[in-house]
Amino acid sequence: MSLRLSKGFTMVELMVTISILAILMTIAFPSFRSTLRSNRVANANNEILGLVALARSEAIRNSRGGGVCASSAGSTCDGAWNGGLMAYSDEDGSGSFNSGDTVLRYVAGRPNLVLTGPSAEIAFDARGRRRASADQVLTVAPDSCAAGDPKRTLTVNLSGQVRVLQETC
Repeated sequence: MSLRLSKGFTMVELMVTISILAILMTIAFPSFRSTLRSNRVANANNEILGLVALARSEAIRNSRGGGVCASSAGSTCDGAWNGGLMAYSDEDGSGSFNSGDTVLRYVAGRPNLVLTGPSAEIAFDARGRRRASADQVLTVAPDSCAAGDPKRTLTVNLSGQVRVLQETC
């Protein structure tokens, strides 16, 4: 019997450990990827809900209105929903974003998600109701929407409330 102390791993032990780790990663990666996609969609959904709630509460608070629009830069409404979203306070009560209105919050677009929205901004009047006559719909989905991937459809109704429908691609 030897009294020598072991100071490391043998090459066989190291190769077996790396092989087991590679097998586990191969099994876990696909489910982890779907979890990441699901979390991205849920996070974007929650940000949109927060922006709509902020704009609506500001519209009621200032008695003139507010809204949410597509904005790539966070300073003007440009209709590019994938570029980002902006909540604003409608200072002049016009029902749309103008140069004198206050930007409340801006959220930049995400490269891994596709956001489609209405042709017009989502504007609220002084009582928190939407100014548009029909429901406005926003859809959040992964950029490569494969079968089974999560997708969210947000519908803002006439009273200003948001209904979220969880779907798959």
